[in-house]
Amino acid sequence: MNRVSVPSAKAVFVKSLLVASLALGGIAGAAEAQRPAAKPDAAKGATLYESGDGARGLPACLSCHGANGNSTIAVNPKLSNQIEAYTHKQLVDFTTPQRVNPVMTTYAKMLTDEEKRNVAAYLAVQKDKQGAAKNKDTVELGRKIYRGGIGEKGVAACASCHGAAAGGIPIQYPRLAGQHQDYTVAQLMAFRAGARTNSAQMTTLAQRMSDAEMKAVADYIAGLR
Repeated sequence: MNRVSVPSAKAVFVKSLLVASLALGGIAGAAEAQRPAAKPDAAKGATLYESGDGARGLPACLSCHGANGNSTIAVNPKLSNQIEAYTHKQLVDFTTPQRVNPVMTTYAKMLTDEEKRNVAAYLAVQKDKQGAAKNKDTVELGRKIYRGGIGEKGVAACASCHGAAAGGIPIQYPRLAGQHQDYTVAQLMAFRAGARTNSAQMTTLAQRMSDAEMKAVADYIAGLR
C-alpha cells in the first residue's frame, strides 16, 4: 500500500487554505462593489466648500466659485442649484484625461468620492442668482439657436437636452440658466477644440458652430431663469 508523504499532505492543505482565502476575498470584494454609496451629507459639503481643508492644502471652493456657488468671476462657473449628479460627475471627470484643468484637476484629485458627493449635494440646494443677457444685437440669434438649433448645420436645439428654461435634465444634462457668458463660451470652444472630451454630443455640436453663434447662445442662456 502506498503512503501519502507528510510534506505532500501539508502542501495540499496549505494550497486548499489559499484557494479558500482567495474565494472569500473575491466574495467580499464583490459585496463591497455592490454596496451603495453612503447618502451625501450636504452639511459636510458646506464645510468643505466654505472652509476647505488646510491640513491638505485644499482651499475653500468659494474663493473661486463664490458664496453658495454664485460665482462673481466671469471665467469661473456658477455652481448654485446645479444638478447634483452632474456636479459629482464633473469632479470625477477632472481626475481623468477627459477634462483637464490645471486648478480643478489638482483639487479634484485631493477629494475623496464621498467628499465630491457631499459638495455636489450642498451646491444642489443653493439658491442661484439671476444673470442677464448683455448684447441686445445678438439675443434673438441666441434665442433661435437655443430653442430651434441651426438646421442647415445639423445643430440641435439646446432646449432639447437642457430644457426650455435651461434647468437641465437630472443625471443627463446640466442646468445652464444664468451661467456666465464667458464660461459658457469657453466650454463650447473647449469641446470644439477637443480640449474637453467628456461629452461626445457636445463635441459634435460645438464643432459645427462659429464663434459668433457660440457667443450669441451663451449670452441668451445667461438671461434665462
